[in-house]
Amino acid sequence: MLLSLLAIAWLACTNLHAAEPGQRPNIILIMADDLGVGELGCYGQKLIKTPRIDALASDGMRFTQFYSGSPLCAPSRCALMTGKHTGHGFIRDNGEKGHWDWVEEKYDTKFSGQRPIPDETVTLAELLHGRGYATGATGKWGLGHYGTTGSPTMQGFDLFYGYYCQRHAHNHYPAFLWRNGEQEPLPGNTGQDATGATHSHDTFVENAKEFIRKQREGPFLLYMPVIVPHLAIQTTEEAIAQYAEMPEAPYQQDGQYHQHPRPHAGYAAMVSQLDRGVGEIVDLIAELGLDENTLILFTSDNGPTFDRIGGADSDFFDSSAGLRGRKRDVYEGGIRVPLIARWSGKIKAGSTENAPAAMWDLLPTLCDAAGATPPADVDGVDLLPVMLGQEPPRVGRDFYWELPANGGVQAVRHGDWKGVRVGLGKGPQPWQLYDLANDPRETTDVVGNHPDVLEAIDTIASASHVPSKEFPFPALDSP
Repeated sequence: MLLSLLAIAWLACTNLHAAEPGQRPNIILIMADDLGVGELGCYGQKLIKTPRIDALASDGMRFTQFYSGSPLCAPSRCALMTGKHTGHGFIRDNGEKGHWDWVEEKYDTKFSGQRPIPDETVTLAELLHGRGYATGATGKWGLGHYGTTGSPTMQGFDLFYGYYCQRHAHNHYPAFLWRNGEQEPLPGNTGQDATGATHSHDTFVENAKEFIRKQREGPFLLYMPVIVPHLAIQTTEEAIAQYAEMPEAPYQQDGQYHQHPRPHAGYAAMVSQLDRGVGEIVDLIAELGLDENTLILFTSDNGPTFDRIGGADSDFFDSSAGLRGRKRDVYEGGIRVPLIARWSGKIKAGSTENAPAAMWDLLPTLCDAAGATPPADVDGVDLLPVMLGQEPPRVGRDFYWELPANGGVQAVRHGDWKGVRVGLGKGPQPWQLYDLANDPRETTDVVGNHPDVLEAIDTIASASHVPSKEFPFPALDSP
């Protein structure tokens, strides 16, 4: 933490383009969990109702080729918070057991959380806090339990309310949620049942609104990594009532998540519950007169759920908008996610950006808005001038992903070319090559036709991967 604070102080002192306090916008960053790019009306969804998020897109800019940091939860969140892709970011996979298990006894919990990011990590929250921002987060963290170096309160947040552990977040009716270091019981919930009196998502929205009201004088950063529509399928009666006519299909209960009697309706209702919460945040910003001084971003951590786990049905909803792959895949459907940016009076309403961009771009983008300077080793580029219509997007960029899970997968986007390798857990594997300009669904492997492109992709991949002691990847670590 000391190293991080010293780094932030130095960065603040050397930032020659820092915005004055009155010019720095409030920032609200909402990130859904496992929401596919095709599950919003503004991205083509036909069955699920999302009028408030669609309105957010109509009032701002919608990105059509935005990528998550990873096809899996924890590494994607790390990419967002640090601005680094998974080739050299600290968190590269999920994982729960390790040297931090002592938190179970100390904090009287069976949910130990995921591997903590280290003390010296410089996060988006620390950078903005160093510029005078009040910082709050509500939802699912996944980068370290309270008391570890990865705790949000050790990484730049004044307030965290929600789940530290991903497994704890598998029930939307938990017995308790965390407020910094304290467990707060949720009325009417046992934490064991499929239903309860208090849905966690609704408490996230209420706590977010409370934070906004308290910090209305600004500037503030509100990070909302909410859980819906991640499984289990659990929602409120109010949300599900609007899907009374939704057709259903049976599924095999896997025992991992609570079963829902109407999984199609329940899943759609969770997305609509998310939509309603976004609307409440937008309405409060308008009520407080903060529209023209608040930048709102909406995205998702990765692609949608696969294989009807827990009753989710990505095929039925066309959750990946026709793209190949799901969560855990580095095909487009696993990593292509929504990004909507609204800043009233600054970002042109109804605008669309088609150039590719990625989760690690958000740190330098929000640093620009806040007048902070990002660390020199981030992978992202500043999207704010593009959002404001001041500069054209940077084209021909390279993007990189790796994931030891799902059998070991790796991907490179090089301009409009996409290289994919799978099965790397068994050792080195050949590349697949796709021409995204003409084949966005990645149906035809053209690897034999473009040896020069393949060589470039292989060079990019080799340069992008740095071996990790915490997340070994033998097929990539070997020289």
